Amino acid sequence: MLSKKTKYAFHALTYLGKNRENKTVLIQEIASTYGISHKFLENILLELKKAGMLGSKKGKGGGYYLIKQPKDIPLSKVIRLLDGPIALLPCVSLNYYEPCEECRCEVSCGLNRVMAQVRDEMLNVLENKSLADILEKE
Repeated sequence: MLSKKTKYAFHALTYLGKNRENKTVLIQEIASTYGISHKFLENILLELKKAGMLGSKKGKGGGYYLIKQPKDIPLSKVIRLLDGPIALLPCVSLNYYEPCEECRCEVSCGLNRVMAQVRDEMLNVLENKSLADILEKE
């Protein structure tokens, strides 16, 4: 399940994607549109900025803007940035692998094999879908 933080990030990215002609958008504009705490959204946007998805401008006419094309922002990157692993079990995670404490043998664990398939299918979708796909559906 996506965290509120990640859902809010997608809302903000979508809003910025829709308002590309206006260039910059104030945090308060996005926060009030979606009913998000200004401070919480500010932290999310800073993380997206550090990850190279957003830029910002201070002063009059300032705000946040997309620095990448929506098609170049894969859903998987946003999820990993804000929520961490996509895999449902740590023993099948590609980027955050950890052995399961209760597992005696990963090689013969049926749950591991099934969850690896689930991970692969989810990754196939999330890596091949982008912010552009969300914008297209709105």
